[in-house]
Amino acid sequence: MGKSGVELPMNRPNLIYIVADQLRLTSLSYTGDKRAQTHHIDALRAESLSFCNAVSGHPVCAPYRASLFTGKYTTGTGMVINEIRLNPAHHPRCFAHVLDEAGYECSYLGKWHLWADQLGNHYDPKNSFVPPGPDRLGFNGYFAHYNFHHNFYGAAAYYHRDTPEKIYTSGYEPDAHTDMAIAELERLSAGNKPFAFFFSPGTPHDPWVPENVPGECLERFNDTAFPLPENYLPENDPYADNWSKLSDRERSELPSWMRVYYAMTANLDGNIGKLTMALKRLGLYNNTIIVFTSDHGELFGAHGRRAKNIFYDEAVRVPFLMRWKGCLQEGSTSDVCLNTADIMPTLLALMDIPVPDAVEGTSVKDCILGISGAAEPDGALMMSTGATANFEDGHEWRAFRTKSHTYAVYRVDNKELLFDNIADPLQMHNIAGDPAHKAVKNDLREKMLAAMQQIGDTFEACSWYEKNWVRDRHIIRTAGTGGRK
Repeated sequence: MGKSGVELPMNRPNLIYIVADQLRLTSLSYTGDKRAQTHHIDALRAESLSFCNAVSGHPVCAPYRASLFTGKYTTGTGMVINEIRLNPAHHPRCFAHVLDEAGYECSYLGKWHLWADQLGNHYDPKNSFVPPGPDRLGFNGYFAHYNFHHNFYGAAAYYHRDTPEKIYTSGYEPDAHTDMAIAELERLSAGNKPFAFFFSPGTPHDPWVPENVPGECLERFNDTAFPLPENYLPENDPYADNWSKLSDRERSELPSWMRVYYAMTANLDGNIGKLTMALKRLGLYNNTIIVFTSDHGELFGAHGRRAKNIFYDEAVRVPFLMRWKGCLQEGSTSDVCLNTADIMPTLLALMDIPVPDAVEGTSVKDCILGISGAAEPDGALMMSTGATANFEDGHEWRAFRTKSHTYAVYRVDNKELLFDNIADPLQMHNIAGDPAHKAVKNDLREKMLAAMQQIGDTFEACSWYEKNWVRDRHIIRTAGTGGRK
């Protein structure tokens, strides 16, 4: 029981986990963005606990998903870049395994991104189809999926069930997937078991071209101005990989990219509204933990970068809303530092399910329930172990983010950065070399190194992982299975 007098119910709640793709925290109207049209997400926020310091511990699609399902950091999952294949033998008790053991029916719909073993060739079933069995990480029932694609109309918009056969969606894929999600919720609600449903829509990920979003959504932003970010830099960040660099042509297209991004987000918002209505109609709304979040954000030229894979707030800060009627205070905010690896243990603890010993993240259940004396994490360890999808050295970094500061260091030259996120929310002023902030820098560096040591992270170059952990883009070992500690 929390200090507020809230008692967790004896019957197990259902779980619905919705993870958008590349949706940053600051592009929602509930966080103050006047351009955003997200009133359904705003309504969910009004009934939810919002984590204002939730971050993506490795802000890239596949590393995030590996961390979500295992409760481990990238150095424990081996998913050091995109477009490599996770090894299920290293992770025998993932999120869905544990839920299944506890009597839950587990379903999955949408982008998976833990299977491919080629860079590109995304539309070949050998890269897009995940066969039934251990590679589905415990999702042994309904599994409607594709590994990776982000063109949402026509021949590119398809999914698989239990065979390599492509099943094409009609209309706009995110809308079709929402209809599929509602149909699956109808099926689950008719059963006699609690359920966990993970839904991974593909928006608002690029390509941000008008042909990749419904016209009516785009028209809603015809009169909206999209200036360059205040912390925009006209030169590419020298630490950026090729996915993060901007050409002159791309820089000229940033306003039009943002218009499509916001249109995709508005469409996502409408689909969240449809899901919410379905949950109410099916009588699921009040005994279901509903989570709405994202895997990482997007920079749009901030700090001289596009995309993600960096410690700046535009990339790492994500929405994280959690609604559980009667157990979590509606409209409340938690400032606890919530990292990706913490999600699995926190939700399992809330559901009164034991957390596997192999999990590296920390449950913040007691913090969000207001348990007296609950210890909070000091901050969040964040990392990049290479280029977005190439084994290429020179882009590796580690960072530690607290409620007030971000400390980061690059491996290639040991350059340190420190930002006061309260006084400098756009992170435009690196104060790492300022003697007035030396104590803060040293404290965060020590906390980061301690967190790294705890999980056996030795801050290797990307090529080290290619040499020691991966063969033909298949992960063959990790720190937890005989790798370097």
